[in-house]
Amino acid sequence: MVTLARRLGALLLTLAVSSFVIFAGMFAAPGDPLTFLIKNPEDRTPDRIAAVRAAYHLDDSFPQQYFLWVKGVVHGDLGTSFVYKQPVADLMSSRLPVTVLLVAMAALLFVVAGVLLGVVSALRRGGVADSAITGVTTFLTSVPHFVVALVLVSVFAVQLGWFEVSGSGDGFADRLYHLTLPAIALALGALAVVSRVTRQTMVEQQSLEHVEVARSFGLPRRKVVRRHVLRNSLGPVVTMCGLIIASMLAGTVVIESVFGLSGVGSMLVDSINAHDFPVVQAILLYMVLAYMVVTIVVDVVYPLIDPRTRERSEAA
Repeated sequence: MVTLARRLGALLLTLAVSSFVIFAGMFAAPGDPLTFLIKNPEDRTPDRIAAVRAAYHLDDSFPQQYFLWVKGVVHGDLGTSFVYKQPVADLMSSRLPVTVLLVAMAALLFVVAGVLLGVVSALRRGGVADSAITGVTTFLTSVPHFVVALVLVSVFAVQLGWFEVSGSGDGFADRLYHLTLPAIALALGALAVVSRVTRQTMVEQQSLEHVEVARSFGLPRRKVVRRHVLRNSLGPVVTMCGLIIASMLAGTVVIESVFGLSGVGSMLVDSINAHDFPVVQAILLYMVLAYMVVTIVVDVVYPLIDPRTRERSEAA
């Protein structure tokens, strides 16, 4: 309980520091916000300029603007978009489900396939299967996401017509169909990393003394692998999967742009190009929060997988 409280405290401190850095970066960005709020020069009358400055607190000092923004964030008010003239919270709520579902589908793919390939590679070490899996995963880790996405679109969407070229779909089933190809493109690189980590940790576990003792007692190979090798290898694998998922939640920009998905990543690119500072601030803060939450979940789950970690923590 004390450890969890410390982690939550670290989360709040990180959010506070990150919010200050994010807001300061937007505050110091070049350009006058009035040029984005009043795009037509003919509308920039003194009364109109004064009204806009008062509405968006542009004449307030930096500490005052930052305090008002943080106060609004705490109460669920992320500000109003310069471009869409809508609450940023509403824009986020309409885009966030696409990104979260995309990451969830990709996570399911790379966790299941990556661990299975890693297990097969470790158990067939030195064989044809091991060489093939190692070669394929090495190739996948060296190919950028946008290249994989373009190849998948060209082959499975354009030539074969199995999937849609772009769009997020309407309804849950249709959305799953539209996000299948983007999820595969997002998961391939992560699949390769998880496979390599699983293989390496299992190879290390197989050479440990307690595994040799279990074999000497005549335990079946399947039971030795399941109880003494795979189980003790899950710690590093879970940690790596958590870090990958956290990075995916903050890094779907390329995939969403290639597949034309209306997610948070594509909205971040559009907002940066349009100098829509409130939206950019909200998305960056979401990325920090998502990363921190996932890492805390991994820290909580890890001792459940490896009790030795919990015992060392309690002893410390």
